[in-house]
This record gives sequence, C-alpha cells and structure tokens, in this order.
Amino acid sequence: MKKKIVAGLDLGTTKVCAVIAEQTETGIDVLGFGVSPSEGLNRGLVANIQKTSQAIKEAVEIASNRAGLTVSELNVGVAGEHIISMENTNYVTINNPDREITEKDIERLNADVRLMRIPADRQILHIIPEEYSVDNQGGIDNPIGMCGSKLEAISHVVLASTHAIQNINKSVERAGYKVKDYVLQPIASSSSVLDENEQDLGIALIDIGGGTTDVAVFHDKRLKHTKVIGVAGNQVTNDIREYFGIVTGEAEKLKKEYGYAHIESIIKDEDIYMKGVGARGNFKLPTSLLAQIISARMRELFSLIDNDLRQTGFKKKIKAGIVLTGGGSLLKGSTELAEEVFGLPARIGLPIDLGAGLSSEIERPEFATVMGLVKAFPWMGQSEEEVKVKTKSPKKNIKFKSIIKQVQKFFDEL
Repeated sequence: MKKKIVAGLDLGTTKVCAVIAEQTETGIDVLGFGVSPSEGLNRGLVANIQKTSQAIKEAVEIASNRAGLTVSELNVGVAGEHIISMENTNYVTINNPDREITEKDIERLNADVRLMRIPADRQILHIIPEEYSVDNQGGIDNPIGMCGSKLEAISHVVLASTHAIQNINKSVERAGYKVKDYVLQPIASSSSVLDENEQDLGIALIDIGGGTTDVAVFHDKRLKHTKVIGVAGNQVTNDIREYFGIVTGEAEKLKKEYGYAHIESIIKDEDIYMKGVGARGNFKLPTSLLAQIISARMRELFSLIDNDLRQTGFKKKIKAGIVLTGGGSLLKGSTELAEEVFGLPARIGLPIDLGAGLSSEIERPEFATVMGLVKAFPWMGQSEEEVKVKTKSPKKNIKFKSIIKQVQKFFDEL
C-alpha cells in the first residue's frame, strides 16, 4: 500500500517550521519536524529572500533527517496584512440533456469566479464555497448528482498580493524545493485545532503569531470570515523593550517567563531582578508592572478583533466561543483577558487528531499552523515512490557497493 506523505512549511516572523507527516487511518503521524530562526520575514512578508531561503532549507533538512526521507514539494502557509477576503455570488446554467449537476459544473463555477475583476496586484488564493443553490433552493452542501437548470454558489474568496506570493515562491525554490499549494494560515490553523461541532455552532479562531494575528470565523460548518491583523507577539516584546530600556532578547525572555496578559491572573506579585546594560546599574521591576505593559497591547489586539467581528456582523454567530492558538496564546492569563474583552468563553487550541510518531512533541499551540498545512485539504502529498529515502552519507554508499562487488567476486572464483 502506498504511503501518503505530505510536508508543510510555516513561514513565521520569528520562526520557520517544517513538518513531514504521513496520513494513516487513525490520523496524522508526524515523521519529522524542524524549526529554524526566521530573520528574513516581517509581518508575514518576505523581507530578505536569501535569509528566508536559508531558514527554509535549514528547517526542512532538520525535518528530513528526523523523518529519514526527503520531500520535493511543500504546502506553504500564507499570511500578512496584504490578505483580503470577500463574499462572491455567481451561477452557471446546466446544459446537459438530463440536467444532472456534475463536477465539471463546479469547475465552471470556479472558473467563472476567477474572471471577477480584482486589483492588478492581487491574485486569487482560495475559492471556498459557503453554500450552493439549485434552481433557487438554497442550503445545499454538495449539489453533485442533483438535477436542475441553474447552479448558484456563494463563495468566500481570498485574495493575496501577487508580489508577496512571488517572493515566497522564490524563497522556497532557492532553498531547493517547490510549492505544491498555498494555504491561508488561519484556514490551516483552524483545520488543526477546531472540531466539527465548534465549527457548526459558531467559533472564532485567533492565531497569535510573532508578526501577525490571524482570525477565522466558522458557522454552520463553513468558513464565513477571515482577517489578518498586524498586531502580534513582537509588538508585545517591543513594548517591554522600550518601556524598561532592555535588549530584545531580555524582553522576550521576560514576556515568556514572567509575563501575564491579564493582571488579575497574577498569583503572586514579586520583583524581577534585571541586569543593567552599559552604565545602567542592576534594577528590579514588579510582575504587576510587566503585566500592565503586556495587558495593554493584548487588550488592544482583542479589541481590534472584537470591533471587526461586530462591524462584519459575525460576533452574534459565535456561540461556541473563542479559541486562541499560536505562540502568543501561551501568555499566562490570555484566555481570561479574551473572555473579558469578547464576553465569550475562551480556550487554548492545540493540534488535534494526531497519531503516532513524533506527534506528541508537536502538540503545542505554536505548531497549529504547520500541522494544519498537512491536514487543511484532501491529501496532496507524495506517494511512496516519489519519496527519496535518505542515506547516511555518499561515502558509505560507495563503500557498501565496493563490499558487494568483493562478495560477488569471491563467489565467482569458487
């Protein structure tokens, strides 16, 4: 039986993460994963192709070494403030003799959507059907096999900057790989951490990364709204750095080890002793003051999202609450602050439906996107024949072949 292998690549502002996985009957088996520091991206956009390609190469090679195989194609996550989403309605007429709707009619619908007028610097990233109608009968999930004369669709169309996609493609190709498919990061994260019941009842996913925060809203098991906001974990770190006059590395460490997103969640307000830089002497700062700095920025972020949900009318459709994921969700008190701002229950989202292998090592919020990239759509991975199994080193291969020849020569001389 052929193995179904797929590889995902999450291009983050603070890290690049690659995963190689296998689809099994029980779920997703992670064969290998790799993480490398990201210095070539800014808020989801490639700022330096050389540095980005080097980070990609390093992350995929680490994943390949752990998996014991290499891949040539990657599903790549896309994010950034250049992302725009809109709702589109279109229809086609059914002309075959028996008026039965087929897959070709769905393809005609999508082809028609791609003819819509969009800005010259944009391209269609996804066409996601929300609802079909046949002869004005709406609420249809899958119209294939039905009979009618008119097929109509309401679709969620995602647009991306053409130049942003081109820069990602160049970075991946310079690293020695090809892009198999582009997947919007909030869609990838949603498929990784949300269950079907939540998507049916109404749920908002908030994926807090380093440079951007991705939002996806589901209702009636359909994606209804996506949004990318340029406020995320790096802004929190920068606030700490500027307020206390410390280097970025120390600010990030403070945030992760002592930071709280919600002041009331502090268990014990204690002093944190900091080593001074240059002529500045050592100093101490209370945990509560650090929490005030962090909470102000996180509250701003959640308020921006809450305002967007209200303005678009999706706030009232969220009955199952809020799911926080991504590295920024690891801040202590983040769910408490979310519940206060949104007035809805909140939880931390972890990758679900994982199988064996290294899955337990990657079952963390910061890996939600990359795990979604190997789960987001029907499998598009390589078959076993397309996967090149790694050897330990070329020299050992030559030595092994030499031994084989010596053995053959020995038996020939008998």
